[in-house]
Amino acid sequence: MAQQPILITGAAGFIGSSLADQLLAAGTPVVCLDNFCDFYDPTIKRRNIADALKQDHYTLVEADLRDRQTVLDTIAKHKPQAIIHLAAMAGVRPSIENPDLYTQVNLNGTVNLLDAAVANGVGKFLFASSSSVYGNNPKTPFAESDNVDHPISPYAATKKAGELICHSYHHLYKLPITCLRFFTVFGPRQRPDLAINKFLRMVGSGQAIPVFGDGSTSRDYTFVGDIVEGIRKSLANCNGYHIYNLGGDSPVTLAQLIATVEKVVGKEAIIDRQPMQPGDVNVTWADLSKSRKELDYAPQTSLEAGMAKQWEWLQQQG
Repeated sequence: MAQQPILITGAAGFIGSSLADQLLAAGTPVVCLDNFCDFYDPTIKRRNIADALKQDHYTLVEADLRDRQTVLDTIAKHKPQAIIHLAAMAGVRPSIENPDLYTQVNLNGTVNLLDAAVANGVGKFLFASSSSVYGNNPKTPFAESDNVDHPISPYAATKKAGELICHSYHHLYKLPITCLRFFTVFGPRQRPDLAINKFLRMVGSGQAIPVFGDGSTSRDYTFVGDIVEGIRKSLANCNGYHIYNLGGDSPVTLAQLIATVEKVVGKEAIIDRQPMQPGDVNVTWADLSKSRKELDYAPQTSLEAGMAKQWEWLQQQG
């Protein structure tokens, strides 16, 4: 009997395509569900999956999570062993401008998938949450047991709400669900709107980079290869209802980040200083005690090593 596929939503994106490539290499069939939305250039996503499309055990379904019937039909047709739900409207600042869209995609889309999973006896469900749920948590590092009732952007609120909806489906239907809080993921294929991708390109071409605040804000940058490894370990251990942090475990200030960009690119950055943006948090830092203990998750790639790989990839893209 043929192996049941794993269905990945957002599988043409940065993390999704990286995960799909790893699963395909391990011989696992993959169904990619993606709507190729224009949040950034869809041709970038098409390029992400060009190699995967050549493989026999890879299926592309172009569909929108808000299209309930198509989601139900897709899950019923492919009968995946697991759903890894990575698709979402991303970004803090755009969510402040268009909260309605973020709610429709990130909440209604998740409900459609959960209903399809329950109706078709899907064995495991992974939900991509975000470190943004912690808001401006005064306690660092952030632990999964911390109170996350104070999100400071609609994007963060939809991720917190997604975790709650997942919990209710686990409670009602005993669907095994794991929610993964990702901390600032970077590496090859990173979205072009994110800081490291933007900074590498702009410093490389001698353009001024926009720097919000005084450079003291910090992020727990996590290499995409470590995130993919964390997702795969979460899938193997998906039972009950759990929330895990997947981070890099070493917060880096914006000033340190820029210094690393300068080192990797071999050029000095021109700084265009801007005020702090609404919705931006001051610090993110993952407490990995739980994910280390229960998933054996351990990030391997440093900021500089991962950024060097990303810079090499960017240059190959031209």
